[in-house]
Amino acid sequence: MFKHILLPTDGSDLSLRAVDIGIGLAASFGANVLAYHAMEPFATLPYYSDAMAFPEDVYLNQAQEHAAYYLQQVRERAKAAHVECDAIYEFEHRPYEGIVRAAHDRHCDLIVMGSHGRSGLDKLLLGSQANKLLLAADVPVLICH
Repeated sequence: MFKHILLPTDGSDLSLRAVDIGIGLAASFGANVLAYHAMEPFATLPYYSDAMAFPEDVYLNQAQEHAAYYLQQVRERAKAAHVECDAIYEFEHRPYEGIVRAAHDRHCDLIVMGSHGRSGLDKLLLGSQANKLLLAADVPVLICH
């Protein structure tokens, strides 16, 4: 049925539960998985860039280290289930757009991701990446709670 499953992760317990579900599906379908992590790009203010206490290179290094750690967790889980796994990360202001792009570019036929803990007014005002992904994706999306 599905041959290439995209597993977005932010390293949270909820996203790792979705990763486990996605890997389980991949194992049962004989599919492979693509782990994906989106990082917030470094934000600068042109007039205050010289006075910043947190330099861009430090931010970029830490963000990439976190991404590598999150993606390694997925790789290890996939390996334990004997599922082939590739992994990518990128800087993206809108993670759902990066997920859609990765699914398209890598020919994924299913996206499995966790919902988030936002509720009430926060969800109404800010929305969720999962909700936005459901509207933007052109492949099936499985949202795990």
